[in-house]
Amino acid sequence: MTSQSTHGTTPQSTHRTSSDILVLGATGKTGRRLVARLRDKGGVHVRAASRSGEVTFDWTVPDTWEPALAGAGAVYLVAPEDPAPVGEFVRQATAWGAHRFVVLSGHGMEKADGGAFGLGMAAAEEAVRASGAEWTFLRANNFFQNFDEDLWLAPLRAGRLGLPIGDVPEPFIDADDVAAVAAAVLTEPGHAGRAYVLSGPRGLTFAEATRTIAEAAGRPIRYEELTPAAYRAELLAEGWPEAAADEIGSLFDMIRAGHLAEVTEDVRRVLGREPAELEPWAHRVAARGTWAA
Repeated sequence: MTSQSTHGTTPQSTHRTSSDILVLGATGKTGRRLVARLRDKGGVHVRAASRSGEVTFDWTVPDTWEPALAGAGAVYLVAPEDPAPVGEFVRQATAWGAHRFVVLSGHGMEKADGGAFGLGMAAAEEAVRASGAEWTFLRANNFFQNFDEDLWLAPLRAGRLGLPIGDVPEPFIDADDVAAVAAAVLTEPGHAGRAYVLSGPRGLTFAEATRTIAEAAGRPIRYEELTPAAYRAELLAEGWPEAAADEIGSLFDMIRAGHLAEVTEDVRRVLGREPAELEPWAHRVAARGTWAA
């Protein structure tokens, strides 16, 4: 391992052994849950990295990469939307001693047609596969937590979720289950070279998921079917950048094509149990007032 870092310091200059687990996106939906699980397991040293995390890491600031990587033998890789820095990061990670990568990716990524969605994830899969290190891909469905932490929270609170989906079902998955799988894959043997497709236990249309959440919240929340053009127009009117609107539109293209509809057994294969159901989760979240008007 003689590759130079961007600072001109060789990996041999570090006094750390390559045994830590570096978790990127450590304040995100899966990352923060993974950090907690790994620390509960004990026996490993976890480096929780993000722009605002315990370890500073920023994809757009390469000077933050080396301090995060030094001593990391395994990396939980949550790629940025921009694929440009991913290959160089993986090269530096392997030079600094990373011998195992677990890549958070998306269900259906192998069927992606080059649209705007998932370019960073696709670049991460390609770079890690070519790196010579052990790798495992976690191709996950849309998370439950997109309904209460992120993308669809504000529309649900407003009482109307409008999307361009039709009646194509998706087996949404709890981010806790994704984190549990990632923790097992990072700390147990037998997962190298596998691409796990992580789905929930059954497919639900977005209309059905919205009804489940409305019933849990005890208030009217309606689902409205939109055309792709109408949905894009709404995103732009809400202030979304055009590139972001195109990316999410590309995701919904994949959903409408049925690329995310398959229910898989991979959560059970790794964890020995079934993945969580949406309805009990929705009732727990609703009890906190998350979807109150």
